Amino acid sequence: MSFFAPRFGRSILIDSTNSRQKDGSDDIPTPSRTKLSSLKRPVKGEERVRKRARVEDVASSDSESGSDVEMGDVAAVTSRARRRTVFAMRNTAMMAPSAYTRYHTLPTLAILRSFVSSHKSDAFKCDVLSDVPCRSIPYACSYSNGARHGHMPHLAVAMEQGTVNILDTRKRQDWDFEPQRTLLRPHLNGIFDIKWSPDDTLIATGSGDQTARITTMASSVTSENRTLNVLHGQCSTVKCIAWDPSRNGDLLCTGGRGGSICLWDLRVGEGRHRRAAEIGDGPGVVEPVLVISGAHDDLALRSKRRSKKAASAPSVTSLLYSEYDAHSLISSGSGDGTLRLWDLRALSTSAKATVKALKAAQQPARTSAADPTTLHGARRPRGITSVAPGHGPSAGLLFARSADARVFTYSAASLEPLPGLAGPADEPPPAQPQSTSFYVRLAASPCGRWLASGSACGRAYLFDAGTAGAAAARGPGGYVGAGVEVGGQSGELSALDWAEGMLATCADDGTVRVWRPDAEVHRRCEEDSLEERWNWSWAVSSGAT
Repeated sequence: MSFFAPRFGRSILIDSTNSRQKDGSDDIPTPSRTKLSSLKRPVKGEERVRKRARVEDVASSDSESGSDVEMGDVAAVTSRARRRTVFAMRNTAMMAPSAYTRYHTLPTLAILRSFVSSHKSDAFKCDVLSDVPCRSIPYACSYSNGARHGHMPHLAVAMEQGTVNILDTRKRQDWDFEPQRTLLRPHLNGIFDIKWSPDDTLIATGSGDQTARITTMASSVTSENRTLNVLHGQCSTVKCIAWDPSRNGDLLCTGGRGGSICLWDLRVGEGRHRRAAEIGDGPGVVEPVLVISGAHDDLALRSKRRSKKAASAPSVTSLLYSEYDAHSLISSGSGDGTLRLWDLRALSTSAKATVKALKAAQQPARTSAADPTTLHGARRPRGITSVAPGHGPSAGLLFARSADARVFTYSAASLEPLPGLAGPADEPPPAQPQSTSFYVRLAASPCGRWLASGSACGRAYLFDAGTAGAAAARGPGGYVGAGVEVGGQSGELSALDWAEGMLATCADDGTVRVWRPDAEVHRRCEEDSLEERWNWSWAVSSGAT
């Protein structure tokens, strides 16, 4: 018997589907092959859409009329079909991407609302090297670069007496002993800024003694010999420090209260002992290779006040290296809300140049065209206290905190202020008092999603920075409000910094607190607040939304 012979009087290979009709018959005839021939080869343009719509219409209808479909119906059908596909929804979301962010992110305010801090394991008292017991106030703090990538969370806290506490802020049980801390004293005056080198082997500190010092973290060196270099060149208090991320601990910049920016190269200059008689045989003295005097001194404004002796150049309050311009530095000042970019290769360093020629050669490569602090009915410009760069979802943004407790958003590439504000903007929340202190800082998380701003009332205000680009794209008036506040401390909360999965805050009561997200503990604190307040501090919603 042949395998190709008919069985039960029917052919095995029949032009039909493998389904049954409603009336019980065996087969449903397939569409005619002549009507499907147009799909064998891809057709581009509207002709392809028209032929596909005609085939679908023929296959779904009982009759074989084969009537042509109007172009308006084709457009409507294809439009509805595209809206329902996954790829179409993705293309719709990416149709007008924000010019200020790289990623489309969802709000993460719920994670910020779950931040908690234990009174036993997350609270630290700062030590001082003094024979007389006294309370020491932390002026600045900085997490190591390794802590920002999930490694050992070492936190350096700079104190009023010139000491530095290196804390291990790993999560531990409430009654576990605190890991051993390291105590240094590089200065005999208050330390206003502290930064880790890119490889975490050095720490740079800027003090009120008008010097910056480089301290090694090598365990083989005794505490008395840890200071490697003394950086002389500032004529006033050193307010801010920035390491060059492209160099492994060789180059850094400092900004002073007198308005100057100094560039230091630790590979050269150790033989220039300008004050060798005063320093003696101590650490190597280094002089700057470049000095920018009056970095934020407005010449027009200074000419009006030339007769006033009290007039002085605005302080340099924050420094950071630009991600978009090689060998360039971004600075902010206490005089207004403009940012300036300096091309360090184009600035003149000639010692023989006259003051006028040197001033003409030392001009910023770029300056913010507008001052956002003068908007919204402000009577005078406000200075910037701190600048933080965005990362990840907030890449391409710069966040700057002004002296009146507002947080403004700038474009990192052009330094132009964006219309969307992040933080208390047009109507600051009542829970956040206004502050004119230039000690209060701003910090961005390593993931780039969150910002934290200090205050004068012992509280830190947290908000979602990942949606700041969307707020800027909405146009004037749009901003992301600080929806969460964390407390548990008293006095001015000026210093704070982020590591991966945690936030450290320092207040004038001499305490350091570490905050972590824990939804379960936060739920217990809200359900039984009278009992849990003895064990925890937790985040609460503020007046802003």
